[in-house]
Amino acid sequence: MDLYADVNEEIVLLPGDIKLISAGIYISIPEGYEAEIRPRSGLALKHGVSLVNTPGTIDSDYRGLVNLIMINHGKEPFVIRRADRVAQMIIKEVARAEIEVTENLDDTIRSHGGFGHTGR
Repeated sequence: MDLYADVNEEIVLLPGDIKLISAGIYISIPEGYEAEIRPRSGLALKHGVSLVNTPGTIDSDYRGLVNLIMINHGKEPFVIRRADRVAQMIIKEVARAEIEVTENLDDTIRSHGGFGHTGR
């Protein structure tokens, strides 16, 4: 779903600026789920505007105001107005991992190879 800017006056994001922008909503997410906040692809492509922590996660026990940490990676100032669509949110199920401490890991073809070690 789209998230809209809940601002009382125009907010100008200068190139390199990071600002907290209210989405104007409070949510109650069921246990076992999370909300993920993502940037809008059109804002990223056309203006270089994104979210600093993407995807942002809202845990099921959070009950505060939803805010967006927006950044302007572009070359021009970007104006945010009330009701502008500025981000997207999805609700998804979360798998809880059970952590097991071990002395040895199973082996794979890639093994401990890091970035760029896929064989290409």
